[in-house]
Amino acid sequence: MATKRIVVGAHYGKRDWLAQRFTACVMAVYTLVLLGWMLALPELSYGTWAGVFASRWMKVLSLLALVSVTWHAWVGVRDIYMDYIKPIVLRVALQVITIVLLLGYLGWAVTILWSV
Repeated sequence: MATKRIVVGAHYGKRDWLAQRFTACVMAVYTLVLLGWMLALPELSYGTWAGVFASRWMKVLSLLALVSVTWHAWVGVRDIYMDYIKPIVLRVALQVITIVLLLGYLGWAVTILWSV
């Protein structure tokens, strides 16, 4: 008689792995674009820096990078909580606090980005 294997856990493995790789690639491309702009600028002053972010395509790329950073951070921190915080109430509380903070930071960054 075959024994049944008890499967536990949230089974986020493949999805989280892909999310981490995708968001890392987006952040790497964004970093290369920023470095390219910084090297191409004649001087690095507030005016030239604000000029880089004044174009709509740069705002959209920056928004994509900000969402990627937020998603990347959430997946990483959530996995740490799931692995190391065993009391469920504490883990859920920390996850809620993390979600609120990450969304607050994202909203703040978007407000700053679109005010340029």
